[in-house]
Formats: sequence, C-alpha cells, structure tokens
Amino acid sequence: MATPIVILDFGSQFTQLIARVVRALGVYCEIEPYSISSEALKAKGAKGIILSGGPSSVGAKSSPKITKTIFELDVPILGICYGMHLLSHLTKGKVESGGSREYGFAEIEILECHGLFAGFKKGERVSVWMSHGDSVGNVPPGATVLARSERCPAAIQLNQLHAVQFHPEVAHTSIGERVFSNFLFNICNLSNDWKMENFLETRSKEILEKVGEAEVIGGVSGGVDSTLLAVFLGKILGKRFHPVLIDNGLLRKNEAKEVAMFLKRVNVPLRVVDASKLFLKRLERVTDPEKKRKIIGKTFIEVFETECKRLKKVKFLAQGTLYPDVIESVSVKGPSHTIKTHHNVGGLPKHMKLGLVEPFRELFKDEVRALGRTLGVPEEILARHPFPGPGLAVRILGSVSKDRLDLLRQADAIFTEELRSQNLYSDIWQAFAVLLPVKAVGVMGDARTYESVVSLRAVTSRDGMTADWYHFEKPVLGRVANRIINEVPGINRVVYDISSKPPATIEWE
Repeated sequence: MATPIVILDFGSQFTQLIARVVRALGVYCEIEPYSISSEALKAKGAKGIILSGGPSSVGAKSSPKITKTIFELDVPILGICYGMHLLSHLTKGKVESGGSREYGFAEIEILECHGLFAGFKKGERVSVWMSHGDSVGNVPPGATVLARSERCPAAIQLNQLHAVQFHPEVAHTSIGERVFSNFLFNICNLSNDWKMENFLETRSKEILEKVGEAEVIGGVSGGVDSTLLAVFLGKILGKRFHPVLIDNGLLRKNEAKEVAMFLKRVNVPLRVVDASKLFLKRLERVTDPEKKRKIIGKTFIEVFETECKRLKKVKFLAQGTLYPDVIESVSVKGPSHTIKTHHNVGGLPKHMKLGLVEPFRELFKDEVRALGRTLGVPEEILARHPFPGPGLAVRILGSVSKDRLDLLRQADAIFTEELRSQNLYSDIWQAFAVLLPVKAVGVMGDARTYESVVSLRAVTSRDGMTADWYHFEKPVLGRVANRIINEVPGINRVVYDISSKPPATIEWE
C-alpha cells in the first residue's frame, strides 16, 4: 500500500503531533527516520514529504542531514523549523545561528496568499508558536517569502519546496490545520479517505498474521487504552485472548471491580490477580521515579509470565502502548530527546519470554477513542481520563506505602466525584491528585496538626503532547479542598498545580 505522506523525523518532540494532525485531516501517513534510504523512501510511493523540526543546528557537523536526492522524487516537500533550515541549506540559502531566537507565541504577517497560505488575506497578522534559535538569514535564490515575523522569514516557497519557521502541528498555532490542509489537499492533491475503520481492518489482519494459532495474554490496567485493547483483541481473537488485570495495589478506588464489570458486559471475561503485596514490597523505600517505573514494568512482566504457565499456547503479551508513550521514552523512529521512560517501553526486561503485540503503538489517545467508537464502546468508558501504567506510584512523590496509597486514593476519588457532580469532568483532559513528600502544620479543632499535602492537577489537551492547566472557578477548588481536608484524615493542606506542558509534564513523575 502506498503511503500518501511520509514524515521524516529529525528529532522534534512534536514529530508525532505532525502525524496526528495529518491523520486527523483524513490522510494516512507514516513516520520514518531521516536516515531512511532513497530507495526505501521511493518505495513508499509518497505524494508528499514533511520534514520535522529538531534540536540540532544545521551548520553543525553532527547534525542530521538529507541529500539532494530527495528532490528527485519530484513531490512537494514541507519543512518545519529545522526542516526549513535544512531545505534552505540544500538550496543555497543562508541559515544563521542565535541572532533571531523566538520561543513561544509570535505574530507573523502574511505577505503572499497562495501555496500554504491560500485563502488567507494579504497583510493578515496571525499568532503562531515558535521554538527556534536558528533562522533563515538569506532565503534561497528564487524563493518567495510568504510570511514574516519581526525577526525572520516565517514561511518560504521555492517551486515544490515549502517551509515554515513556526510549528503548525501544535495546538497553540491556531492556523495550523489550515496550513496543513493547503499542503495536503491543494499542493499534494490528496483525498481525505483514511478512516479509523480502515485502520481497524488493516491492524486486525496484521495481528492475526503475527500471532498465527498462538494465544495472547493482555494486560488491563484500568485506563481507557488498556480497556479498549481488551475489547479490540477480544473481538479479533475471541477465546484465544486472555485479558488479565494485575491488581498491583496502585489502582484507583474500586478500579478493578468497575473494569471487570464492563468487560463482562461486552463478553470479554477478565481474570483479576492480586499481586499488590509483591509490588509494594519491591517498591518499598524506592523514591526515584525512573526506578519505580522499571520495577513496576519488570514485576508486571514476571507476574504475567507466571500466569502464562496456566495457558500453554500463550506466546504473546498485548500492551496498550501509544505514540506519546514511545516518543517520551526512547528514540524509536528518530533522534528525539528522551523525556522519561514509559513502563511499557523502557521498563521491559531485555530477555522477555513473550512476544509483544502493541496494536495502538502508532496511535494517539484521541485516535484510540475514535477506534473505541467504531467498536461500539459507550462514551462513559471512552471519556474516562487517562491513567498512567505505573498507577498511583508515580502520583506519590517519594516512597510508596499502603498508608500513603490509601490517603491518595481517597483524595483522588473526592476530586473526581466533585468534577462529575459539577459537570466539569468532560471539559478536562486529565485530573488527579498527587501526594507530596512533605508535611505541613495546620490547626484542627484548636489543636496543632502536622500532616500530608496534596496537589490537585487538572489540564486541558488535544493529544497529551501539550497541555494547559484548567482554570477553575474559586468555589470549585474551595469545595474540593474542603472535602479532602475534612474527609481524609492525614491531609491538612491542598494546593493546585498551574504548570503547563511544556515546560512541565502532565504527570509529576
């Protein structure tokens, strides 16, 4: 099958966001490392190529490069940020370092209303998201400057080469989808014919071919992703799929019971294994978040291997790994910088005895939910907030213990109850409580207290790669804090996290 759009990854943290936007517009795309051979790239049959941004400087000897042979494919190319610098470098433009840095919001003026800016107005000023230290000083000979910021060219065009200095893939750039639409439909002449139904059919065939007659055991954590994974594989494999929920003692209040009841309704029987004592014993006195993730990942696999001894034909382990999990963990398809290890990725033992089945590895959360709708999963399940694989262990800063987990579970449940009761739950991408490794002095009933502090976290997001803190009305936060302090013995102070992503991550660990 031909790939309409190929995205070459030069190490941007936003590379997967490019894919997310392109696919959301109905065009199938694949991400490949910038080092892909000319022959392999040609074999893709792409109708357009997108060059991602990246942390490198194009003038550095060690920076990732491509050769001019890419032009021989004779297809439109869109360069973003570093991609713009690279295209300019290859066509005799001049890229300057450090003189025109722009980070965050910037205003650009549209100078030409064609190509990427077809449908815009000449002289129109729009807000975009910038993140660059280098910029194009002299545009390539014959190139047209389509837009400018105060500091540098913001967009250029040279025949089939199109480039922008800003990041149209991030939600902060309000005109981003219009720019991509112009590239995909007006410049590359593509159709928006890629649908989730197509993905479902293709991925189902791939999984059946991969596992053959073997059986698959699947991990269900309680989050939306793993629950949908169980529904998806139950539909494809039937009785050859064995979903297991490992109760690691790190789940939310009533999590295991609620998930088991739902899966039973859709004819996917769930086995619940209580391994909480083992997990908590191994996490005892562990405070480093990376160590927590790796311990949980390793223990998770060990428990599954024990379960597999009951099932002689099981050869594969299914996981709900997603794109954001991968890009924040390791450089799977490019030289992007590691942010943190995801338990499904970096925490796996080197010599795992089971093969991996990861149907959602190339999908974003919104795409997984779209897949869930295709499968007929009710909205009450799809709308649940994301929950990290390592569970509450990464929402307890410092050491993990049963007492601290019980405190956090109660506080988190109250927070969720209040959001639902005030019809705010669906407006928020993710909301949860974090137990901090500090205590604070308080006064209760004229007596001095010295108890734990909880931070509330609530963010809005489109894809989990960028996020902004949710702006609550004061009475809402006041009621949540009041309930937690009054109803959870051991907590006497509640604070609210107003950090966005970036620079912070959504989870604290």
